Amino acid sequence: MSEREQESSPITATPPAPSPHEVEAAKSAERPLHPKKPARGRIFRRTSFTRAILEGVVIFAAYRLLTMVPANVWPGGFALISILLLLLVLHFLPPIWAAMRVVSTKREKMSRRFWKMGPLLAGLCLLVELAVTLGLGNASPLIGPDGKGPVWAQLTASGTAHLSISTFAFNELGTLAFLVIYFTIAVVCTRLANGGFMRFTMPAGNGRVTL
Repeated sequence: MSEREQESSPITATPPAPSPHEVEAAKSAERPLHPKKPARGRIFRRTSFTRAILEGVVIFAAYRLLTMVPANVWPGGFALISILLLLLVLHFLPPIWAAMRVVSTKREKMSRRFWKMGPLLAGLCLLVELAVTLGLGNASPLIGPDGKGPVWAQLTASGTAHLSISTFAFNELGTLAFLVIYFTIAVVCTRLANGGFMRFTMPAGNGRVTL
């Protein structure tokens, strides 16, 4: 090859291999700047649907057992008032607690599992109600047992102390109706209030804002 041909031919240079420092910098750039954090709620770390249901049942069981503690056990009027307030909170807390504890996507408000959460939780709480009522008895309007003893003994008793199965079933159906209605409404309202009742985007285009 002549000198003129050597001057006219292009020279291709092999790029140098990247240094280990440059390779590590490239991998760091590919990683997200903000690592994904575990789902957290407004109260505690959120959990699964099943565990949230069980926690709601435990809260209801605590309420039902506390109602069977006689009022004279609590010393002083202030303690009694505090227990009454605690019972009021525990009575209405289970569906709200369960709905807030479930892990969900950022935009998920109401899905099929939340529509069935209220009736499912109500059914499980009714089982707790039946167990306490049959084994310990009914509670008085304020606090403490009503003095009639376990309902199981009333069902098998005779005379004036006898309780008919139809009366017992009617009372428990009323309790179930209240639990289903209230728990369903409470779950729906809690889910809708979690992040806003409505979500819409305006205006169309790249400069849109989601409210």
